Amino acid sequence: MRKSHPVRRVVLATAATVSGVVLMLSLKPSSDPASAQAGGTIPQQTAAAQESAQGGTGAAAGGTVTGDVVQTQYGPVQVRITVSGNKIMKSEAVQAPKGGESDQKTALSVPKLSQDVVAKQSAQIDTVSGATYTSEGYKKSLQSAIDKANEAASQAQPSAQPSQPAGGGGAAAAKTVTGTVSQTQYGPVQVRITVSGGKITKAEAVQAPKGGTSDQKTELSIPKLNQEAVAAGSADIDSVSGATYTSEGYKKSLQSALDQAGG
Repeated sequence: MRKSHPVRRVVLATAATVSGVVLMLSLKPSSDPASAQAGGTIPQQTAAAQESAQGGTGAAAGGTVTGDVVQTQYGPVQVRITVSGNKIMKSEAVQAPKGGESDQKTALSVPKLSQDVVAKQSAQIDTVSGATYTSEGYKKSLQSAIDKANEAASQAQPSAQPSQPAGGGGAAAAKTVTGTVSQTQYGPVQVRITVSGGKITKAEAVQAPKGGTSDQKTELSIPKLNQEAVAAGSADIDSVSGATYTSEGYKKSLQSALDQAGG
């Protein structure tokens, strides 16, 4: 009968253990972030951190903002914008007048208005001929969406450097002020301005006379008055011939907005 050798058993057991450890090491996947990056991949934790830093949600870095509903003579208008990199990438009407002739006017005007928004990056867009009410409602709802996006961007980056918000100047440097309502013989006039760096960068009428011949006078005068306000940087602008009352009301409301803005 063969005798067992304790020393031999110890040697064999040690060799088996070493072989097992070597095998486990050869099968263990690499979890070193540096080696993973060197291989052209980003570890999951790193990718998540990058996504968080880029700000995947929120108007400051990008997102969708819906403006207020604006009631018009032919129905409600509501605009939604998509903001990315502090630019308006898309504008669309989630509500627009419909039924009868309104269907044709909506189909004619909304695509043009939406394209104009992306091109001009503001609510200072042209009214579509034949769809005045829809155009004005679109612009008002659009402005409210832009205001919301700028406010969200400002709140999301309280300690960051001022950035270019949607449709205007830097959120920290620019502010939007609405003047008091000026009553005229043909209806109320109210002006809203955006001021940045001590200058008027945008002016618009949020209220203007409407109905009958007032529609034509408003459509004729308001765009000119808006341009004059930005060019002059003050309420010292010329009245539009044929729309004297509207022009005077515009200037009064504009001056009150400037007074509020400190300009």
